[in-house]
This record gives sequence, C-alpha cells and structure tokens, in this order.
Amino acid sequence: MSKKYVSRSFLAVIIVAITVVTFLGFKDGDDFKIAKSLDIYYSLFRDVNTYYVDETDPEKMVENSIKSMLKELDPYTVYIPERDMDDFTFMISGEYGGIGALIRNNGEFPIIAQPYKGFPADKNGLKAGDKILEIDGKSTKDFEISEVSDRLKGIPQTKLKLLIERPFINEKIEKELVREEIKISSVPYYGLVDEGIGYIRVTKFTPDVSSQVKEALRELKADHQITSLVLDLRNNPGGLLIEAPKVCNVFVEKGEEIVSTKGKVNTWNQTLKTTSSAYDTDIPLVVLVSRGSASAAEIVAGALQDLDRAVILGQRTFGKGLVQTTLPLSYNSQLKVTTAKYYIPSGRCVQALDYTNRNEDGSVGHIPDSLITEFTTKNGRKVYDGGGIIPDVKVEAEEVSQLSINLITQNVIFDFATKFAFENPTIPSVEDFDITDKTYNNFVQFALEDTFKYESQSERELEKLEKVIKREKYYENSKDEFEQLKAKLSNDKAKDLQSFRSEIVQFLRDEIVGRYYYEGGQIKTNLKDDIQLFKAIEILKDVNKYKSILSSEFKNKEQLGMKTSMFDK
Repeated sequence: MSKKYVSRSFLAVIIVAITVVTFLGFKDGDDFKIAKSLDIYYSLFRDVNTYYVDETDPEKMVENSIKSMLKELDPYTVYIPERDMDDFTFMISGEYGGIGALIRNNGEFPIIAQPYKGFPADKNGLKAGDKILEIDGKSTKDFEISEVSDRLKGIPQTKLKLLIERPFINEKIEKELVREEIKISSVPYYGLVDEGIGYIRVTKFTPDVSSQVKEALRELKADHQITSLVLDLRNNPGGLLIEAPKVCNVFVEKGEEIVSTKGKVNTWNQTLKTTSSAYDTDIPLVVLVSRGSASAAEIVAGALQDLDRAVILGQRTFGKGLVQTTLPLSYNSQLKVTTAKYYIPSGRCVQALDYTNRNEDGSVGHIPDSLITEFTTKNGRKVYDGGGIIPDVKVEAEEVSQLSINLITQNVIFDFATKFAFENPTIPSVEDFDITDKTYNNFVQFALEDTFKYESQSERELEKLEKVIKREKYYENSKDEFEQLKAKLSNDKAKDLQSFRSEIVQFLRDEIVGRYYYEGGQIKTNLKDDIQLFKAIEILKDVNKYKSILSSEFKNKEQLGMKTSMFDK
C-alpha cells in the first residue's frame, strides 16, 4: 500500500468526521459556518497532501493544526494523543508503570537524575549519574527524553533490561528490572521546624493527598505535640479539583463552601463544600505560596484566606482559575478542554483576567486597576481578584544569579555531586551535613576545569545595546566607553565562584543530599536557608501578630499597592 493511498484513506476519515460533526455539538446558527470552515479545511488539506512537492505526514499535519487551533483559546485546552496518555495519567494521579526514576539529558546518552526511594531503579542499585546506554538491547544514543521515558514505562510486572555505564569507574553494568506501579507521594516531607511548629510539604493534588495531609498532621501532633503548622504549597501546580475541598476540610468544619465552578454547560456547574468533620479547626496555620502555586493549590490558599482560617505568606500565586474536563476522542486520544472558571468563598475568581500581561514563567504579570474588583473575607478583610491569590504577608523569592543558573543547567553541580557520591559512600545526617571549605574548593577546581559557558545578564544586555548603537551609527563616538564597560563587566569565573559562594552552596548541598536521602532529604536541607519559612515561624510564635493579620483591621500593603508587607524589615 503506497503512502499516497494511505494518506487519501486518512482523508476519507476526515470527510466522514466532517459529515458527522456538522450535525452534532453545534449551537443553533453555527452549523453553516462550521460546515463551511471544515469544508475549506478539508479541501486545503487534500490539495497540500496531493500536490506538495515533497512527501507529507498527514497525521503530523493534522496534529499540528489541532495544536495551533487550541493555542488560540488558552494554555490549558490541549489535545492529548495516545502516545502521551501515560504522562497525562501520571500528572493527574501520580501513578504509572515504570522503574521509578527521573531521567535527563547529559551528553549523547540519557542519565538517571534521581531514583525514587523504594522503587525498581532504587532497589536494583541504579544511582544518579548512571548513563543509560541501552534499553532492551536498543541503543539510546541521541534519544529524546520522551522516547527514553516511553521505553522505560510499561505494564507493571513486565521486565526490561538496561545497560548502564557508571561514571568514574567506566564500568558497564547490565540490570534486569521488573516494572512496578509507581505512585509518588504528594507529601514527600513533613517534620518539626521549630519548637511546637510543624511543617507539611504538599507537591501536587493527587487522589489521596488530603489523607496524606491529615495523617502527617496526626503524626506531628502525636510525636512532637505541635501547636501550630506551616503548610507549604509553593510551586504546587495543582491537580484534582475535588481534592482541594478535602484538604481544606482537614482545617475547616463541615458544610463550608470552598469552591464553585461556572461554565457554559449549566449541568456541569457545581459547588464543592467540606463534607466531613474537620480534624483541627483551631491550630494556627500559615500557608506558603509562590508564583508557581497554581490551580487546586490556589483554591486551598484562597479558600483558607477567604474563611480567615490561615495567614497566606509568599508571592502572588500563578493565576489559574480554569476547570478542565477530559473528553475521549477517537483512537485513544483525548481532549482536555476548559469548561468552567472556579470561584472561591469570597466570590472572586483566581484566573488572571488579562492574558496579555504574564511573566516569563506564565504567572500573573501587571494587572490594570480597571480589571481589579474588591471582595471581603468572612471577617470583613478586603481581598482582590485580577489574578492569583495575593498573600497576606509578602516575601519575595531570592533572585538566582546567572552563574548558578549556568552551573545547574549545564550539569556542573550535578556532575560534581555524582563524583562526590562516588568518593563518599556515606555523609552525616541531613541536619549535620554541610558544604565544608574543602568540599567547596574541590568544587571550584572541578568547575574551572569544566568548559561550561557563562555570560552574565549584564553582558548580554550590553551586547544587545552595542548592536543597537552600531545600527544607529553612534558606536564610533562611544567606542572607548563601551570597551571600558565591557572590560568591567567581563566575568571572571574564579572570582564569581567565590562571590556567589553562599548561593551556590545551597544548590550544591541540595544535589548532594539528594544522592543519600532522596527528595525528602532535599526538602529538609533546603529549609535551613528558607526565608519564607523563617517569616512563617516568626508569625506563628507571636500570637498577637497572627491574630492581627486575620482581623478586619489588617491592611495588606501589597493589596494597597505599597511596596512591602508590615513584616518586612
């Protein structure tokens, strides 16, 4: 069967689809417009496929056109082809069949970035830094990470063979693993952060996250007699909407409205309330949020703020207040489509109202005053919409230097941690481990021997300015000044590795600790330098301060357009 014949058969399917959809799912009055547009699309597709000078890939062309069409709507309405369903399932449920390890690129071959504790990769002795040369006898050289991931995943209890190369010993090792159902905990760490103050980290909203939060709180109260709590939702991208009220229900009594959804299909609109007796309605609570806190995480933070149940601390959250419904399509593909917006108890919508003003990471950017509406909490505090949840106490995240970014993205820190772990079978406990002068000096030497590229933001901006001035023909008149400035800004790796030492040490410590104590250890060690956590502890230790924030007299300086919160020094 020729490729052209296959292509035309594929087009025949489109014709049938057009015929069917012309009569189904359209609003009155739209039938002719849609039928006309689909007819034009089919004609164009047919002629491109028939007459284009080179062979075309009809399936890829259709998929690209679908993605372009959906891109015009919002970032969350997406087409999910059959090959991506495993990744989608994992994102929603935290479960998949595989070996239980993060993988990343590092040269020609993929490597193990981090094995998950207790899963096949870990149980079979795979270590961070191991190079994956073959999967079931097939070389992985120059494979895309998605292709490597597809080959590692599979039905639980099926076997696969890996050929790996362990760094620094240049030894090739064969491993036979049995895939398991991989279920990653949504609460990877909880513990005591100060006398009487507990801490729970929630990384995503999977089907049992509320049970994990409740159990963590129970253990903290039983083992450490905590009297207050920090709930960390920073960089939590959300997940299942239904879990947000359940998490709130741990701290909020039965019958409280947490979130309502409103969309085009009225029968899908719903109001979600807490449905069980709360576990603890009195424990003082601070919720940490960041620009990466989104969706269900924003519902929890926003609802607890609206009900005056917790102090929210950190940065304005991402601003995703849209509900997605997953609908099955032909050939095991799916459509994740935005069907509603959600509203928290005060009546405000978390969704950023202005799509045109977003930060580089997609979070809420500048919001014009005309798009902001005032609402009130249960106690009468003023809160505002426009996008995301504005924290009661604003604490900005520390900026990361370009040097640290390069050391991370170019795997310099990762590779040194691999070398360190090879040379040091054990390290002290997370509480006692730190980067000594000797270790840091070894890292500096390692980094300087590496060929990593490093250009500061200032240098890049100066280069852009130089191009503009040359284009406008002002360069010759200011050439000497430019060269002097360029020389001053020219980076010195050795000097900068010392200048940014305190920052680099944190990333280095995090990477090394992960080799011995996994994700939970990394979270724990990061808390040593966590400014937001320190602020939360300060508030929880001062009962009057905590109560004043939740009172109707409290004025949030961020909400009033002022520079900082009342707790900034």
